[in-house]
Amino acid sequence: MPLKMRAVPCLSDNYAYLIHDPESGRTAVIDVPEVAPVQAALAEAGWSLTDILITHHHDDHIQGVDDLRAATGAKVWGAAADAHRLPALDHALNEGDTVTLGSERGSVIDVSGHTVGHIAFLFPDSRLAFTADSLMALGCGRLFEGTPDQMWASLTKLMALPDDTLICSGHDYSKGNAAFALSVDPDNPDLTARIAQMDADRDAGKPMAVVTLGVEKATNPFLRAGQDYLKERHGMQGAEDRKVFAHLRGLKDTF
Repeated sequence: MPLKMRAVPCLSDNYAYLIHDPESGRTAVIDVPEVAPVQAALAEAGWSLTDILITHHHDDHIQGVDDLRAATGAKVWGAAADAHRLPALDHALNEGDTVTLGSERGSVIDVSGHTVGHIAFLFPDSRLAFTADSLMALGCGRLFEGTPDQMWASLTKLMALPDDTLICSGHDYSKGNAAFALSVDPDNPDLTARIAQMDADRDAGKPMAVVTLGVEKATNPFLRAGQDYLKERHGMQGAEDRKVFAHLRGLKDTF
C-alpha cells in the first residue's frame, strides 16, 4: 500500500510534507519550517508523528524541529555530514542509507549544491521524492555552498528516477521560476502550456511545489541543459551539459 502524502504550507513560501503508512500507522514529516501548521495537519488527518526527516541545515527547514520533537517524541533523521549544524540526530545518514516507514524503504540521495550535505529522500514504491532546495518546481536552489558541477551531478541523479516520480520541493518559487524559464527557453511549447495552467492550479489550491519529474524534465531549463537547441540558443554549441547548466544558473542569479 503506497504512503499517503500531505503538503503543508509553512511560513511565506515553504512546504513541509507529511507521509503516512496506513498499515503501521507511522508518520514522518520532511523538514519543519514551523510547528503549528504541521501539528494542525497531523490533527486533521488523525496521524501521530513518529519521525522527522531533515534535508539540510537552513533555518527555514529546521527551526521547528526541536519543538516538534519535544511535543511528539519523534525520532530525527538527517545527514551525517551536516550533523554539526542540525538539531541533535537520532539517526545520521549517508547516501544509500535506508529510512523505513512501515513496509516502505526509503533511500537517501546526496544532492549537494544548494548546500554541501543536502540530502533528498526517495520512497520508490510510492513514487515520492523529497528534494527540498535541490530540484525545485521549474528551478533549482541557489548555490550557497556547492559548485555548479556538484549541483549538476545532483540533478543528474534525480533525472534518472522514473518520470512518474512526484517531486516534492521545499518552496513555492513557481512565479519567479516560470518567468526565468520563459526568458531562456521561450520556444518550448510544454513550458508555455505549463505556465498557462499554473494560475488555475494555484487558484484551485494545488501545492505548486509538487510536480512529476516528467513534467520537470520537459519544462525546467536546468534539467534541459543537455538539449542541443538550448545550447545553440545560448551560443554554447558542443559545450558540456554541466557548463550549460552553470551558464543558466548564473543567469538566474542575476535575473
